[in-house]
Amino acid sequence: MKHGSPCSRRRAEQRLPPHSCALFEKGPHGDQIASGLLPDQGGRMATARSPCNPQSTVDLGAQYITRTPHYAKKHQSFYDELLAHGILKPLTSPIEGMVMKEGDCNFVAPQGLSSIVKHYLEESGAEVSFRHRVTQINLRNDKWEVSKETGSPERFDIVVLTMPVPQILQLQGDIANLISECQRQQLESVCYSSRYALGLFYEAGTKIDVPWAGQYITSNPCTRFISIDNKKRNIESSEVGPSLVVHTTVPFAVTYLEHSTEDVRELIYQQLESILPGLPQPVVTKCQKWRYSQLCPPQGVVQLNVILNICQLNQSSKFSTREHYVDLRCSLENTGSINQAHMRQPGGILVGNFIYDTFILPAHL
Repeated sequence: MKHGSPCSRRRAEQRLPPHSCALFEKGPHGDQIASGLLPDQGGRMATARSPCNPQSTVDLGAQYITRTPHYAKKHQSFYDELLAHGILKPLTSPIEGMVMKEGDCNFVAPQGLSSIVKHYLEESGAEVSFRHRVTQINLRNDKWEVSKETGSPERFDIVVLTMPVPQILQLQGDIANLISECQRQQLESVCYSSRYALGLFYEAGTKIDVPWAGQYITSNPCTRFISIDNKKRNIESSEVGPSLVVHTTVPFAVTYLEHSTEDVRELIYQQLESILPGLPQPVVTKCQKWRYSQLCPPQGVVQLNVILNICQLNQSSKFSTREHYVDLRCSLENTGSINQAHMRQPGGILVGNFIYDTFILPAHL
């Protein structure tokens, strides 16, 4: 679960008024701490790091960025900046089974996809806090008061919620009271697919002898996508061991969603060995459950994108639909407050702009 106020990208040159920015991350999870894996921001763009060598990384969520012709024009400045800083590079390694549309262009992040998130957070000056689960959001004196499981409440002018809809509906406080029963029923109808991801880290010098950097699998009940992650990102090194990530099929994840991580890890690894016999033994593994992986189908929820808009404290609260959302989103984009990138997650489903599970709560509009 990730919460935060918008992070400005160009506030200096645009002479925007000073503002502060905070981001609360629910993670790292217990198994990350137990295994020694280092925490990382990014949500579904998270990059795991090996405790044996922090330079050894693997993307557990989104695998690469897909730029469509439409967003090549609309977000050209974002891509230009990320490419100029070396945060993004064109995907040139072979991905077997990838479905490409005319005009699309794919990119990888050499330092992991979380480096995109880190870049904008660093520019914003945001204070990032891990292991802070938000429980309530209330309106207090024309401000949004955010309460967490631990620590004192904090107040903000704007709150951006980027966690999936079911987690937003679990929040207590005024935010729950602003949603009508009809609207709640609509939001509860939003359906997400689930997946597991298994990351594997290897010793330096280990060879994984396959002709591809990534492969979509269509004939296995468990495995949907495999990537030799350092090969996919063109960062192979004799000093850093390779890393590999496996994404499961949705039916497999649904079947084993409530099983123990250890049991699921073993099942995924067994299937991986059947696909890649003779695979070397990893030194560290990380099994990640993506309970809310993708919308299914994504196009079915476009009309359910909403914002909570408190125009004036003395007037009734408005629960706005996507039409108002886009107007507000464009307004924030023009100030550099929201920076987005196209992302394609395994399975061939394009998720654009993160609008599918982003809520914006302004105290003023």
